Order: sequence, then structure tokens, then C-alpha cells
Amino acid sequence: MPKQHTYRTRVVWTGNTGTGTSGYRDYARDHEVSADGPPPFQGSADPAFRGDPGRWNPEQLLLASLSQCHMLSYLALCSLAGLAVTAYEDDAEGTMSGDGKGGGQFTEAVLRPHVEVASADLVDRARELHAEAHAKCFIANSVNFPVRNEPVVTVRGDV
Repeated sequence: MPKQHTYRTRVVWTGNTGTGTSGYRDYARDHEVSADGPPPFQGSADPAFRGDPGRWNPEQLLLASLSQCHMLSYLALCSLAGLAVTAYEDDAEGTMSGDGKGGGQFTEAVLRPHVEVASADLVDRARELHAEAHAKCFIANSVNFPVRNEPVVTVRGDV
């Protein structure tokens, strides 16, 4: 039987400016997100929805989760394969479309990992492991929109 994992978070709205949600413009979207262990962080809505641009919004967090999950799956696979990754960066991008009724959904996410490996003979295998990492990523397997990967693999020391 596969092991089951349970996660818990707490979200507390901190944006009551005195009159609660008496009007759409009368409250802040500010909130605090916490969980056992890590320090809490400050969240808000996307600025397009009257949020604070200095705080994380749910859309950024979803994209960051996809990027983190892919990276962690990828690094684990590389480690198990004896493939030495010396650096990893990802400039991910997500697209969300409104439905014209106040809702919407993500339509795509593109991960652009730039991976550096220790030697040229590792480049092809390093590129191939992105597909396996994508297949194993818990978060990518949980969303209902396509998540594409456009990896670039370079060799440490090459320009």
C-alpha cells in the first residue's frame, strides 16, 4: 500500500481595515500563511485583484510549487543516477486566463530550468532526466493544465 502524506497549513486574513468586507474596495487582501515548522509568510492577492505587490500571491505560489517540485524530483533523480549537477536555476512562467465571470484558471505553466553539470559526457542524460522528473513531480501530477519543461543543460566552466 502506498504511503499517504498529510499536509496542514493555516491562513489568517489580516486585511480588515475596520469595516470588514462592507465593500469590495473596503478591505485589504492581506493574510498570513503558516505551518508547523517554517516561519509564516505574508500573502495577498495579485495586484490586478487589489492585492499588495510586496506580498506573495496564490498564483505565484502555485508556479513556485511547480518549479520547486520539478527541481527537487530532478535533483533526486540525478543524484540516484550518479549525475553531478553543480547548479540549477529556473525562470518559470504561468499563464492564467479569466472566464469573463470573475473566475478563471491557469492554462499553462512553462518551466525553464537551466542546469549546470560537471562534465560534457553528462549533458544528454541530464537533459533526458527532466522528462522523468516531470512524470514524478507530485505537484505537476495534481494540476489540470499542461506544465511544459524547456531545459537548458550546460557544462560547468563553459560560457
